[in-house]
Amino acid sequence: MNILIPFLSGFTAAAIGVLPPGLINMTAAKVSLTDGRKRGMMFVLGALIIIFIQTYISVIFADYINSHQEVVVLLRQIGLIIFCGLSIYFLFFAKKPRIKSDDENEHLKSKRSRFFLGMLISAINFFPIPYYVLVSVSLASFHLFTFETWSIYSLVMGVVTGSFSIFYLYVVFFNKMKSKTDYFIQNMNKIIGVVTGLVALITLWNVAKLHF
Repeated sequence: MNILIPFLSGFTAAAIGVLPPGLINMTAAKVSLTDGRKRGMMFVLGALIIIFIQTYISVIFADYINSHQEVVVLLRQIGLIIFCGLSIYFLFFAKKPRIKSDDENEHLKSKRSRFFLGMLISAINFFPIPYYVLVSVSLASFHLFTFETWSIYSLVMGVVTGSFSIFYLYVVFFNKMKSKTDYFIQNMNKIIGVVTGLVALITLWNVAKLHF
């Protein structure tokens, strides 16, 4: 298998997962705006170290799951329900996100190292672990990824690179493209709803193949 495929798959999965405004990328943008780009990038570096560890653990755990097909089937069925629910929520019920004001983010102006702040914020964000477990199992089911050492590190580095790319965009262009960013954020719920809807359809197709 081409080593580039797991890398690109990890890059794409990370970009999709990190692109919506969340705790890490919005905090990185805020640190950049208040403390400068260099400190913003130090925050990102700290976050990436934790993301590397979280992704590696996720893939190793996914290796065990992948060897037990009954668990894979259960996860796909659970994933189908979750993605359908997320699509309905984001398309019809979720409130429009907003950028927090300076007063709301005053606590970010701590003298604590932005590097360790990035590690802390990333460590309390547990979403990547189940997310990359599902990504790894799904990629393996499509024969785009194998649980071999070189393939694992290729996928993990793709995730780290994809995460860095999105964080970098938030840090560098958030202030310069503020009007476009505001429009993007205001329509993020619809974007997420469409993406999760597509994933739900793909998952439904995979579940149906196992039963028919």
